[in-house]
Amino acid sequence: MNDHWLRKRQILACLSHKGFVSGEAIAQKLALTRAAINQHIDALKDYGVEIYSVKGKGYKLANAISLINESELINNIDNRCFYFDETHSTNAFMLNHASELESGDICVAEYQSAGRGRRGRQWLSPYGHHMYASLFWRLNRDITYASGLSLAVGCSIVKTLQELGVEGLGVKWPNDIYLEHKKLAGILIELNHHSDTQTELIIGFGINMSMSVEQGVLIDQPWSDLSAMDNMPDKTMLVVKLHQQLKRDLLLFEQQGLDAFLQRWNDNDLFINREVTLLMAPNSVTGTCRGIDKQGAILLENDQGTLAFVGGEISLRAS
Repeated sequence: MNDHWLRKRQILACLSHKGFVSGEAIAQKLALTRAAINQHIDALKDYGVEIYSVKGKGYKLANAISLINESELINNIDNRCFYFDETHSTNAFMLNHASELESGDICVAEYQSAGRGRRGRQWLSPYGHHMYASLFWRLNRDITYASGLSLAVGCSIVKTLQELGVEGLGVKWPNDIYLEHKKLAGILIELNHHSDTQTELIIGFGINMSMSVEQGVLIDQPWSDLSAMDNMPDKTMLVVKLHQQLKRDLLLFEQQGLDAFLQRWNDNDLFINREVTLLMAPNSVTGTCRGIDKQGAILLENDQGTLAFVGGEISLRAS
């Protein structure tokens, strides 16, 4: 860790309790000048950390920040683990180094300067507030077998969070996890290379842990995070447990395909047996959601029968 981030993490540690802390107290503790403290705090704000500043009282975090314990993370991950305070995007890092990776290698970051979501959307990645990670996986099957993999990954994330005490979870086809009917997590799977016998994939995922007000207003859909929990999961342990669950489920997927996950998906599907509209610009299809098939397609039942679709986005039809 370079001095740039070491100092910022030390300042965040000073601000970790609920009250205000004066700049002078932080400067004395870290043997820095007040000017240096101010510069680091201004830089943290640029990284999406919301910090209250009140004359005569000092500084205070607007939201709790959970940072990874790097040594604990690396010691508990049984693959290569790359951890960064800052990177362009975890998916991009893994794509750039794919030739050096083995299945299960993972990259985790506290901040992404160019995080990406599905369909090229930006994924807001304020420093320390959430979890951003990407897993490399070499699937010993041709690319057609990878259809529906994002649904299996969604099941892994839900199971891990449920085991850590998170309630009110649900999945939205094809790659979103919701908490209390608002988006909590997303998945972005990118192809690196494929042949007739092997498919290399980068599985990116982000989980909202503690959204600041400033960042929340920039999101164009209802969102949720884990901050309302009485005992919010420790981020380091969340990554470790999720890594373990993903490896188990990816091996299961390779052996049995999506068939092994159909019941888990249906048990958590927010839209099953509800009327939905599948948007596929410039067209749309309305029907009753009947879950998914073994290829990961969504099943809609209407006057034409039960139809399978592999593209589009779900939205509930207005009543």
